[in-house]
Amino acid sequence: MFGKQSRRGFLQTGAAVGIGNLAFLQGLRPVSAEEANVDLKHVHLRPEIEPLVKLIEETPRERLLEEIGARIKKGLGYQELLAALLLVGVKNVEPRPSVGHKFHAVLVVNSAHLASIASPAEHRWLPIFWALDYYKSAAARDVQERGDWVMPAVAEGKLPRSTVAGRTFAEAMDNWDEAAADTAVASLARTAGMDEIYEQFYRFGARDFRSIGHKAIFVANSQRTLQFVGRDYAEPVLRSLAYALLMHEGSNPAERDDEADRPYRRNAEVSAKIRQDWQDGQLDSDATRELITAFRTASNDDACDLTVELLNRGASPQSIWDALHLTAGEMLMQQPGIVALHAMTSTNALHYAYQTSGDDETRRLMLLQNVAFLPMFRGAMKGRGAVKNVTIDDLTPEKLDGDAAPTEQIFADLSRDRMTAARKTRGYLTQSGVAGAKQVMDAARVLVFLKGNDAHDYKFSSAVLEDFYHVSPEWRDLYLGLSMFNLPGSGDRDNLLVQRTRAALT
Repeated sequence: MFGKQSRRGFLQTGAAVGIGNLAFLQGLRPVSAEEANVDLKHVHLRPEIEPLVKLIEETPRERLLEEIGARIKKGLGYQELLAALLLVGVKNVEPRPSVGHKFHAVLVVNSAHLASIASPAEHRWLPIFWALDYYKSAAARDVQERGDWVMPAVAEGKLPRSTVAGRTFAEAMDNWDEAAADTAVASLARTAGMDEIYEQFYRFGARDFRSIGHKAIFVANSQRTLQFVGRDYAEPVLRSLAYALLMHEGSNPAERDDEADRPYRRNAEVSAKIRQDWQDGQLDSDATRELITAFRTASNDDACDLTVELLNRGASPQSIWDALHLTAGEMLMQQPGIVALHAMTSTNALHYAYQTSGDDETRRLMLLQNVAFLPMFRGAMKGRGAVKNVTIDDLTPEKLDGDAAPTEQIFADLSRDRMTAARKTRGYLTQSGVAGAKQVMDAARVLVFLKGNDAHDYKFSSAVLEDFYHVSPEWRDLYLGLSMFNLPGSGDRDNLLVQRTRAALT
């Protein structure tokens, strides 16, 4: 998806944004393209995974990178390490009281993997090292907050038969019954196909707005990681996922009318009003603009009703997704920070579910739920401080200065004035097209490696750099410009992990 780049070209990208290079990683063997893109029909992980998980659990944080580095030099594989990283997180970090915060140790695994496979072979270990270190900090927080929670053993004697496990799981999730959902999903993990299982999870991940989109994000990221490491490790991941999706406050949501649950209940009915051949619509930029304008003031219900109207008028679903991506980006421009960035990352997750689902009704619901969520994100932003009175129309292209390299200018400006950097990004892409966009995205990824200090740096960058290709060509330059409001600049301070990794591997 991101194309190929030579080692020399990648190092030149680093130099162009004023950050040097990642030569200290040369002490590790590179991750080959074959290793980072395993044929899913022939996934066979070695049986040493349990000792590797234990090693990650028991090694002190200040020594873990050195221990893993030594094992990589002795032959530890990328896929095996990624599987252990996912498993150690779901085993030891509870997705409560919110599917976020410390649980980003799990949510970020797929994002780190996406960053790795988009990088040259010799640099693919760095995001995984970052995620390993982040897990240790999250596990420490879990001890402080939840008393060292560990996933309990499944109640083996209560597992439903395979013939009724799917129905039992759906009923348990509908009733917010944690114990029944846990045994049912364990039975599904052992007997059902992964596509069948995730068809249910798509809906349950999108049914409520609790945790500002993290539920849908966990659904998408867990499936994508399991597709890479293999389904042999699905059971604990799926149990963690079901437990996370059942997070709620107060009494049983099935027995009350909470604001977080209303859009899904309504959209389950509204989705039936969309014409049968809704996938055959035409790309319509006017429909995209109309929906973007409506999102600035419309309620959940009104935005969903307009979406149905636009689809029934003949606009394609892609026109709606364009509006969703751009509106989320506009929110980030209006208030850079935690709420708006999740509007973008949850849109990425819901779009993944939409693309991957094989059920027409589920696809309608993913689209409508994303439409309903954006006004809820807009409302949440009001409680987080000032919301600037700017729109995408204010992000006009700006010419670059003098003879300095484009990416050097853009990312230097990003540390000083994000609007200027965003406008220069648009100006540069207007002239350079897809080739220029790739240079900007490559530079952004390097800066995340070197400057990123939070799981959101990886989650956000992996989502938006992927979604650049999910937006229609007409809107891509604008979308990448909007993404600049939460990417690191070249003037930001290097993270401590890079310094530690450099010291450990040179």
